[in-house]
Amino acid sequence: MKRTHLTMILLSAFFVSSLLPHSLNAATGRCNPSDYEVLLKISKALGNPFPSWVPNTDCCDWYGLQCNDTTNRVVELTIFSGQISGQIPSEVGDLPYLDNLTFRKLSNITGPIPQSITKLKRLRFLRLSWLNLTGPVPDFISELSNLIYLELNFNKFTGPIPSSFSSFTKLGALRLDRNQLSGSIPESFGHFKGSVPDLYLSHNKLTGPIPKSFANMAFSTIDLSRNKLTGDASMLFIPNGSSVIIDISRNMLAFDFSKVKKLSMQYLDMNHNMIYGSIPKAIVDDVNLQFFNASYNRLCGVIPTGGNMNRFDYSSYIHNKCLCGPPLAACK
Repeated sequence: MKRTHLTMILLSAFFVSSLLPHSLNAATGRCNPSDYEVLLKISKALGNPFPSWVPNTDCCDWYGLQCNDTTNRVVELTIFSGQISGQIPSEVGDLPYLDNLTFRKLSNITGPIPQSITKLKRLRFLRLSWLNLTGPVPDFISELSNLIYLELNFNKFTGPIPSSFSSFTKLGALRLDRNQLSGSIPESFGHFKGSVPDLYLSHNKLTGPIPKSFANMAFSTIDLSRNKLTGDASMLFIPNGSSVIIDISRNMLAFDFSKVKKLSMQYLDMNHNMIYGSIPKAIVDDVNLQFFNASYNRLCGVIPTGGNMNRFDYSSYIHNKCLCGPPLAACK
């Protein structure tokens, strides 16, 4: 009789467990039950595109996910390439332990960035690139104070650059290039506190001058090319600065290049502007210079020789007002 009673108890327990929601069953794996439920909502919002995201399996083994080895919380969500359509689900903001959020090379992802990402206070890497996101670059992204990498390039963002982005103190790179941004470069970008990010603003519709406050910043990489910037850029050439790459090509910049006293970088592209004066002799002393293009400007005078200058052919100097000497024609 006792054995029959025990058997009935075990059968009842098995029957009840089979009725529990699959979120509790998932907890038997590494996946946190709360993260599991959120991920199912994200999958549904995107049309269930991931074959490996199977209910009642361990989400830590799913495509594009990484869990912390100790806490088992989802710390990385990377959705890369494919024919996924829709908008970035607002539910991504309900993964509170995310360190890295990436949506990349998904041309059918449209719409704005959901404000729910501001809940991701642990987020350090935000990559939303090669999508078709539209609207303004949201100011609320600056609330993600732990970001060290922000990539929003290759989208269709319009409007101004949020000046609040200068409040980042840990940012190593800011990529807003290849959008349709307009207006001026925020003056506040000359006042980053903490780390100075590599700054990529190329291929937009930015206008006006480069902020004079940039003289305060030692940008390792700064790419302002293919905009409609005007005026002076000499503040970028900081004596004893740490710049490695400066690209100001294809703008409408006009300043006296001969007044630049020292050059120390590996890459300098300033073609297709209205830069005048002469090429400073100090360029010869830049032993690290690997690339130089001053073509299509209004420069005059003798091209300096020596140092690394012999590595640059005529294409680096053509279509100037009156440059002369090797590799161009001899001076008269």
